[in-house]
Amino acid sequence: MLNKPDKQAETEPIEIRCYFVRERNALAVRGEFSPIYTDFYLHLMQHQIQHEPQQDLMLKDGLAALTLHLASRPWNEAVAWTLSWQDPLQNFFFTGSNRQGNITGRLFTEDVRKRDANLFISQVTTDGGEPRQSMIEVETPNPFEIAEFYYQQSEQRRGRFFRYSEEDYVFVSAQPDCDLDWLEALDDEKIQTLDQDEEMSLLETRHYRFDCGCSPDRIFPIIAGMTDEAREEIFGKEEVIPAGCPRCGARYVITREALEAYMQDQK
Repeated sequence: MLNKPDKQAETEPIEIRCYFVRERNALAVRGEFSPIYTDFYLHLMQHQIQHEPQQDLMLKDGLAALTLHLASRPWNEAVAWTLSWQDPLQNFFFTGSNRQGNITGRLFTEDVRKRDANLFISQVTTDGGEPRQSMIEVETPNPFEIAEFYYQQSEQRRGRFFRYSEEDYVFVSAQPDCDLDWLEALDDEKIQTLDQDEEMSLLETRHYRFDCGCSPDRIFPIIAGMTDEAREEIFGKEEVIPAGCPRCGARYVITREALEAYMQDQK
């Protein structure tokens, strides 16, 4: 287990461009995700996390779908998505914040709750607001298709994802009075010439990076806040215990000595 949180500061941001498609009343959001994917794999290597190839693909697609969705949302929103899949039993978790410009995610394969159906759960928080949660049943593990279905069921409007190139994606969502026939007719081929075929106005650019922000320093307060008995139960006779981040799966080691030093400094 590696313990180098400073690595997170080295992640490279990507630019997401948001356009208004005139005459069609739609929002087009585009981004090239190679830097995000590179930092995602570096994160897995750093913390010695291994997945099956299909799991890696789903994580990558989920990160892209969430980022494009975030870029289409207000600046004060943070979003968390969970895909609870039943066969095989696993949970995919993605989260990101517009304020912080970060996204992260992970896979859970242990201690996963068994459910009666595959579920997609979205939780949205805004500055100073109460969290809003929606839950839908899904039949596909494809994150892009799930996000499109979520738009139909929860957002009550159409949103579609397209692959512009291998790691370059476009998200087009309906705005009031959208030309829905045009939106439904779009495909990966037509998206290649969207800027030539339609009148588009650049609304804004946003930047996102793969970054959870976790570190041992954020774990110390949690353990320090426990009772003496609880801390002793966690450590037992050990001087070193493992600790994992629930958001990104990062693996850290917490030493009794470092925890005691932290607690002493807080007095």
